[in-house]
This record gives sequence, C-alpha cells and structure tokens, in this order.
Amino acid sequence: MILAMAATAAVAQTYDVDLTVQQPRYGSTQPDGEAQPYGWDVTATPGAKSTAPRYFSFKVPDGNYKVTVTLGSKRQKGSTVVRAESRRLLLEETATRKGETKTVTFTVNKRSTYIDGKKSVRIKEREKDYLNWDDRLTLEFNGTAPAVSRITVEPAADTVTTLFLCGNSTVVDQNNEPWASWGQMIPRWFDQRVAISNHAESGLTAGSFLASNRLDKVLAMMNEGDWVVCEFGHNDQKERGAGSGAWYNFAHNLKIFVDRVRAQGGNIIFITPTQRRNFDDNGKIRETHGDYPDAMREVARRENVPVIELHDMTRTFFETLGVENSKRALVHYPLGTFPGQSKDFADNTHFNPYGAYEVSKMVVMGLKQINVPFINCLRNDWQDYNAAQPDDFTTFKWHNAPFYDNVKPDGQ
Repeated sequence: MILAMAATAAVAQTYDVDLTVQQPRYGSTQPDGEAQPYGWDVTATPGAKSTAPRYFSFKVPDGNYKVTVTLGSKRQKGSTVVRAESRRLLLEETATRKGETKTVTFTVNKRSTYIDGKKSVRIKEREKDYLNWDDRLTLEFNGTAPAVSRITVEPAADTVTTLFLCGNSTVVDQNNEPWASWGQMIPRWFDQRVAISNHAESGLTAGSFLASNRLDKVLAMMNEGDWVVCEFGHNDQKERGAGSGAWYNFAHNLKIFVDRVRAQGGNIIFITPTQRRNFDDNGKIRETHGDYPDAMREVARRENVPVIELHDMTRTFFETLGVENSKRALVHYPLGTFPGQSKDFADNTHFNPYGAYEVSKMVVMGLKQINVPFINCLRNDWQDYNAAQPDDFTTFKWHNAPFYDNVKPDGQ
C-alpha cells in the first residue's frame, strides 16, 4: 500500500510506503509524467562498498514531521541504524530476527533556504550539496544489515516543541565523515515530542549567522514557546576590524539574538564554546577563547538568559581522557584511514562521532540543570551523564555514511 495525499507546495503531505510491495525511486518519471515524490534516493560516493547505506526521501514542505519506521524483514535478520538528513542520529543499531519487526517513531525537522518571496538563507557553496538545505526529507538506513519494511511520514502535531540550534562547526550537522558535531547527535536523546532544527554552519560567528539570514529563517519557522540555542565564540574571537572584540561586537550580536527571539515569543539559551584540545605540560587544558565565554556569561546575566557551561564540561572531558586518549574524541586519524584521505588528520577542534556523541550528552545534562520544560521528553533509555566519567571510546560503534571530506570544516 502506498498513499500520497494531494498537496500544494505549501501544504504538508502524508506518505505511507509499504516497501514489501514496491521499491519506488525518488524523482523517477511516473505514468502521468510527474516526478516520483518519494523513494530510494542519493547515490553513494565513488568507491563506496556495496554494503553502503541506503537513503529514502520524501518531497515535503518545510516543517516538523512524524516519521514512523518499521524495521525488519520476513526473509532475513536485520541490524539497522536510522539517521535523517545530514547524519542526524535518530536510532542506534537495532537488531531484528528473521520475520520480526520493530516500529520506531521520531519527529524530524525539514527545512530549505526559502524564507519568503524576497529573502532566503545565504548558504555557503559547499552546503548546496548537503542533505539539509533542500526540498526533501531524507532518511538514512545504515548498520550491519539494514532492514526496513515500511515508512510513514506525516505532519507532526502542533504540540511538538522545536529546539533551534545556532552556532558553528562544533554544532552543525556535519554532512561528511569523519567530522561530527553535537547538534546532529542530540536528536537521539529526545522522543517524538521534540524536534531539533539545526541551522549552524562551520566557520560562522554570531555576526555572520545573522548576516546570512539564518536567524530570519529560524524565526520564520519558530512557534511561540519554542527554544533557540546559541553556541558561539570559536570564530568570533578571530574577527578583526572596527568594533570587533568580546565586549562590544560579540556581546552586541548576542543581544540581537535575545531581543529578536523574545520579541516573537521564543525562549533563548546560551551555550559557552567547547574547549580546544590544547594541553599544558601538566595535562591541563589551556584557555584559548579569551574573554568570549565571559562576555557571553555577562550578556546572559544582564538579560536573564540561562547558560549551559559546555566550556567547563568539555574541559573536564578532555582532561579525564588525558593528553593521548583525548585524540580519540576528535578528528585524529592516520593517513589511509578513509578512502581518498591524502594526509594525516590531527584536528584539535572538531569532533569525530564519538566525541560529538559525548558532547551531546553534556548538552542534555545542561538542559536538565537549567530545568527546561521539555526535559521530560527524554527517551526512556536516557541515563544521566558525567563528563568526568565518559563512555568508553573503545566500545563506541559508528557506521560511516558514504560521504567523506578530505578538507576539515571552516573554523579552528
């Protein structure tokens, strides 16, 4: 059974796709001459293994969608990971026996660059190839033996709370391996009552986020009572020119976020920047962000904005792992680890999937500490986290997507 309710470009659709009946291809020509609006999509990069994950897309307008996936197969056992758009983690590897099915439900936010007839988000050139900024909602089925038999996509309830993320390369949905950020891991921890809409991008400052109309897009999608989270500081400290600096330009831009979000009935949270892996001779993290964390804290104090101290938690995390083992949380890989890799990776700012996964838990703990009302929407398997007792990196499992980049993200 395959249903697709008729819709205009401005009206959300509902799809119910039974993959035991048909295997549609997204964009293929239908008998009526129209392009197929749902189906298997996205070709793996050249050289990818035949066991590479598969992608299934639905053409839908911007908004939040309730996505229900039935895992399993009558013919074989399965072991499936579910992600959305640019590697947003929804479900860790889940096993199904032959003939067994398991049904899981998430809320996924879909967005494009469109704001209104006169304005759109000014994305970077490389973002044009990402799975986030387009006209479709895309699901990734990965794992040891991906098995999916049914997918239903329908508009989410109006009661869903949306958490909008604003920030840089430590927050963004990194499209390509081996890079990762906490913003694409945090959907894993919330049930279908919360949607994560990640508008961050590598290399952005608070000012360039505003200048590229990203906050305008957030506000265009935001409903009264939704939440906007801002993590900046990494790139802001490198700004030069008239008015630059922590206490003037940076603080002024943060105040713009506060005023505009509140004027539209939203709530705002600040997150201090993640630490860089920069150890002194005593195995302690050096402070490399100057006055920027304190400037954020001062704006928060004046404007009564809650603050999540990711700056402190990531310091504890790195120091707990130690000088050498902390590399296991970042993009530190020898030449030859990934197809097409042309050099050793030794990046002390950008996280790999393990590091991003751990930092996402720190953010959730920060949300618990400031007692946001949607914290009761954590999934049943959530367990409180302590950055001084991180998960074992040797047991962390991540199935790579087939998209890889040899160039590190913008920002340091």
